[in-house]
Amino acid sequence: QVQLVESGGGLVQAGGSLRLSCTASGLTFRTCTMGWFRLAPGKEREFVGGISWSGGRAYYGDSMKGRVTISRDNAQNTVILQMNSLGPEDTAVYYCAARTGIAIPQRWNEYDYWGQGTRVTVSS
Repeated sequence: QVQLVESGGGLVQAGGSLRLSCTASGLTFRTCTMGWFRLAPGKEREFVGGISWSGGRAYYGDSMKGRVTISRDNAQNTVILQMNSLGPEDTAVYYCAARTGIAIPQRWNEYDYWGQGTRVTVSS
């Protein structure tokens, strides 16, 4: 049974930072591309970024590019989303997702497994 468990969300003031973690089990993590998405009220699920199985490639969505960094630790089955310079527009539920294969797609429906999400609220 595959499980992705996100943590690290919470309330932060505008301009602050948060570090989200996602720990995976039940899959061969080191062979998976990992992605981060977010879902805000009234909006579609949005690609935040993704990282290749080795960690050698990472791509970011336009909305958070330059403010986020994704990294992974294959020994710990963990992927990290470091977010900086947060603003109220970043308020959303953040999800990690996993897929097999080498591509890092931006479409959410190309990922096979999802976590339950962690809520991020940025106050102005």
